[in-house]
Amino acid sequence: MEPSPPSGCDFAVLFVCMGNICRSPTAEAVFRHKAREAGLLDRLSIDSAGTHDYHPGAPPDARSQAHARRRGYDLSMLRARHLRAEDFTRFDLVVVMDEGNRVAASSRAAAAQQAKVRRMLEFWPEAVARGWRDVPDPYAGGAADFERVLDWVEAASEGLLAYVQTQLTPSCR
Repeated sequence: MEPSPPSGCDFAVLFVCMGNICRSPTAEAVFRHKAREAGLLDRLSIDSAGTHDYHPGAPPDARSQAHARRRGYDLSMLRARHLRAEDFTRFDLVVVMDEGNRVAASSRAAAAQQAKVRRMLEFWPEAVARGWRDVPDPYAGGAADFERVLDWVEAASEGLLAYVQTQLTPSCR
């Protein structure tokens, strides 16, 4: 799903994982849901992409969709896409799921855009306190792995939303 062009009040967030079929579309849907609940969805541009072009145009993994659906998140309309150079201009924040994707995304960003690349778990104080840095990839795992991704993404999305609110101008909050 392509984000709408930002206006003066918008803040744009891109979620990134490897193939854009498990973690990043889950994060996109969860964050979109939380932004809607906070009344900020019309102020935000939210999308997801993959550092590897493994699944262009594919819907999220069926297991990701099923687990998300049970929690009230709809991933069915999302489609995988590859991270593009222009994403670093278009988005204010590029939120990666793990170290490998941080390295891959950062390697595509200009020096002035490096600070836009942040890990998802940086926004969850408990994860920081416990030394958790990466949202684990559930692709080769089972049901518990997909549930853990949802748990962690939900928790981190709360902190991310609070951070994004501090980035909006007062007239936009």
